[in-house]
Amino acid sequence: MAQVARKHYKLLAWQEAMELVTDIYSLTKGFPADERYGLTSQMRRAAVSVPSNIAEGAARRSRQELKQFLMIARGSLSELDTQFLIAANLGFILDGVATSMKIDKLFGTLGSLLKSLDN
Repeated sequence: MAQVARKHYKLLAWQEAMELVTDIYSLTKGFPADERYGLTSQMRRAAVSVPSNIAEGAARRSRQELKQFLMIARGSLSELDTQFLIAANLGFILDGVATSMKIDKLFGTLGSLLKSLDN
């Protein structure tokens, strides 16, 4: 089945966020089983929320609505960043440098996109 190209597919922020979701799912597979409904679930939900909100904003009619959903995505990314640090502090993440760098990069990409919408 051919996939229709959606507007958000072209957004670098959405592409980076989709990659981050995959990383978070892989990373959290190694978390302790008793964290299944704790940090594992929290981190996965926060990660999925980022590209989901970017997509929803891109589907809206106005620039202001897009900005609103990008801000929500950035909030979810902040949650994920905090949860990532908690997991690292608890020793659940032994080598998270690449994922941490992707989180930082996505913060920058979202910031740039928001700034461009202000102009």
